[in-house]
Amino acid sequence: MRIRGYVHKYGDKIDTDVIIPGVYLKEHDPKQLAKHAMEGIDPDFVKRVREGDVIVAGRSFGVGSSREHAVYALRYAGIRAILAKSFSRIFYRNCINTGLIIPIEIGDDVYRSLETGDLVELYVEEGRLRVESKGLELKIGPPSRIVIEIIRRGGLLNIDPEELKRIASQ
Repeated sequence: MRIRGYVHKYGDKIDTDVIIPGVYLKEHDPKQLAKHAMEGIDPDFVKRVREGDVIVAGRSFGVGSSREHAVYALRYAGIRAILAKSFSRIFYRNCINTGLIIPIEIGDDVYRSLETGDLVELYVEEGRLRVESKGLELKIGPPSRIVIEIIRRGGLLNIDPEELKRIASQ
């Protein structure tokens, strides 16, 4: 799995209320949610984001409520992966369970190496991140085989439980 796009960098504790403000939670159309992605912290985000882009963030990305709306808003805005120092466990699971966004935990060195606007190419299974705009090659911890398979198939509900056990045991 390969992802190529631009970086949108944020700091620590980006909560679900700034990813998709609560006023939009009655909306269930992901395309409409996308129009308000990151509105609480970056009102111009939706004007800049393109399909395939990547969010880079500090600690506790997605902290707050367990709303899946946050994942849908980001994915339908164009985000394919989020590289963060750490994630809220519920947000992390929502990314995987919906099969919409690849969440990858990174170290301080990778975080410090990336800036908003950097053009990157992410080789997910290889655990490699190429920063084209800086000529850098960075190592990242690849997601587990089961996480990659769940995302590849479009979410947890698209995999038979017995097949999931087989994948997990490999």
